Amino acid sequence: MSTRDIVLVALFAAIMTVLGLLPQITLGFIPVPITAQSLGPMLAGCILGARRGAASMLLFLLLVAIGLPVLSGGRGGLAVLAGPGAGYILGWVVGAYVCGLIAERLVKEDQPELSQFLSFLAASVVGGIAVVYLFGVPWLAYMSGKAFFETVLASFFFLPGDLIKAFVAMLAGRAVLVGYPLLPQRA
Repeated sequence: MSTRDIVLVALFAAIMTVLGLLPQITLGFIPVPITAQSLGPMLAGCILGARRGAASMLLFLLLVAIGLPVLSGGRGGLAVLAGPGAGYILGWVVGAYVCGLIAERLVKEDQPELSQFLSFLAASVVGGIAVVYLFGVPWLAYMSGKAFFETVLASFFFLPGDLIKAFVAMLAGRAVLVGYPLLPQRA
């Protein structure tokens, strides 16, 4: 990785920390709060690409693991990484990678604007939502002691907000591609 790549990775770990400053919404029937931080892997993947996006999420996980209060609600430490939301948090790394991989493959600078928007949206939905849920929902079901199907149904309450976040990541990815393209310059 070049110095530029390291700076970008650190920048997106910092963006994740800033997203954690926004208040979380706690639901009474599920032990995982709604946070703005699930936008981070989508942004990292769409803007930085697979490797740098995943590296930024790994750096953020390291900050959480050493106990810095960078998660929404001022949480941090190894206990959080063993709690009910740990699957989602670990899913951010793979989600950013998949989101970036899809964006790298589908988004081209010479394609029509609508195709770029739709490609970024597809990357955000698949990597930032589906992959993160793939890690988060089974772990949440295991940790909460609830039936898997019941946990899946409860997780649908996250979906509207996550779709809005995917739309925001799509707009940001396209804006950065036009203004200062980072995606084509893979690490």
